[in-house]
Amino acid sequence: MEQRIIECVPNFSEGRDPQKIKEITEAITSVKGIRLLDVDPGEATNRTVVTFVGSPEDVTEAAFRGIKRASELIDMRTHHGAHPRMGATDVCPLIPVAGVTLEECAELSRKLAERVATELNIPTYCYEAAAFRPERKNLAVCREGEYEALPNKMGNEEKGPDFGNRPYDEDVARTGATTIGARNFLIAVNYNLNTTSTRRANAIAFDVREKGRPMREGGKVTGKPVKDENGKPIMIPGTLKGTKAIGWYIDEYGIAQVSMNITDITEVPLHVAFDEVCKKADARGVRVTGTEIVGLVPKSTLIDAGKYFLRKQHRSVGLPEEEIIRIAVKSMGLDELKPFDPREKVIEYMIEDTDKKKLIDLTARGLAEETASESPAPGGGSISAYMGALAAALGTMVANLTAHKAAFDDRWEEFSDAAEEGQNLMDQLLHLVDEDTAAFNRIMDVFAMPKKTDADKAARAEAMEAATLYATEVPLHTMETAFKVFPLLRKMVDDGNQSSITDAGVGTLAARAAVRGAFLNVKINASGLKDRAKAEELIARGAEIEKEAARLEAEILADVDSKI
Repeated sequence: MEQRIIECVPNFSEGRDPQKIKEITEAITSVKGIRLLDVDPGEATNRTVVTFVGSPEDVTEAAFRGIKRASELIDMRTHHGAHPRMGATDVCPLIPVAGVTLEECAELSRKLAERVATELNIPTYCYEAAAFRPERKNLAVCREGEYEALPNKMGNEEKGPDFGNRPYDEDVARTGATTIGARNFLIAVNYNLNTTSTRRANAIAFDVREKGRPMREGGKVTGKPVKDENGKPIMIPGTLKGTKAIGWYIDEYGIAQVSMNITDITEVPLHVAFDEVCKKADARGVRVTGTEIVGLVPKSTLIDAGKYFLRKQHRSVGLPEEEIIRIAVKSMGLDELKPFDPREKVIEYMIEDTDKKKLIDLTARGLAEETASESPAPGGGSISAYMGALAAALGTMVANLTAHKAAFDDRWEEFSDAAEEGQNLMDQLLHLVDEDTAAFNRIMDVFAMPKKTDADKAARAEAMEAATLYATEVPLHTMETAFKVFPLLRKMVDDGNQSSITDAGVGTLAARAAVRGAFLNVKINASGLKDRAKAEELIARGAEIEKEAARLEAEILADVDSKI
């Protein structure tokens, strides 16, 4: 199951006092589950940019605490710096990383802005995707006139903040105003060129960046810029929307680069920008030799790139994510200048809880030995999910082998799609291996709850019912997911590489075992539910799946036997 992760990059109007910066970041990290990725103070700007990630709930709480602490430590009446600013927390964007949409981040931003205004008495503007007015999508519009303009903007219906609009007072004088919003993830990337010419690099940058280049008289580089009726240069747009780019020379590497910010990776994914820069470079006799990612990226950026290049090769994309990422790294030359370690560049990997022991991270022997130990978990539920994962793995293997076979070149995409679906089912079932054990542990935790008073007993009973329901629903989910493997296996038996037909047959046996084994857990856990109507409903659903799985197993195995 995909993690729900968002990033927050608040800018605080303090870049010179390490103690104040430390107290603000400590307020942020006081929220459990928050991973602080970067703290970048600037003395000249008197501003610190903080980057942290976590679940939507954790991030919004951490942002609130950071804004609160900044308002207590920073007095805007004495603030001076080179960077535009309007408040102690000047800007606070929420950015979707995984499992969360931009629209969801926009709604979270509005709620956070309202809470900041209500509970902290700090006036707040909403910008970018969270803006209530089209013109306020632009941060510069919200921050017009900066801190010094607040006396005239506060209380003004047109210029005032979206939340906390009131006449200018001492509280506003001290904290200033904050701008909170949502935007897409920004990727900073440099494309390495086989030239030392900054001029050539700039030309390529102007070819692709959204802003483009000035139109010149006669279409010549040396011609005068053509201007409109207002005296502004007329621009020839570049080919990539949502990008900013420039060419420069890097002494450290002895090469020129096209340096680019991709401000909307949904509009222009990294691999699309890479291909376009390669195309424009080639037209100018220059070659892109590699790519340098600055900072971190969401995992989807590399997964999408890897799949893109695999499809260009007419190769199956139903591979483990590590292999897909490896294809992305090699295809874009991410390791040309220095080794590229996804564990240090991918946000999801950076925030993994490495201290938490996972069953699926054990070796095959380790999982068997852990199951064989005297501990009651993992047990039949986890092993049922694992058998389902192996069933999906076998179906995926046959699909991948078929897609890569010369005889199936005209159908590679069909089997690639099947392999991708199998990979997704395998991932879901592997997640359920640990989820089933976690569900059992939740029941064990209830036994540790106090039961001295009537209130204790009532709370304990309520927690036990909830934990038992969850422990029943998890194996039912395993049944439902393992059942979805049968169509993949049937297709492989009917249409796939016939040399691997017995592998699909073994997968069918494993899928049926997963369904039947999980159903045993549904029934025994449902027996502990006090809500008998709910228990019977879950058991009835499981019985229906189990019956259909038995039918499909018999049909598919009969087909296998007839062909070997």
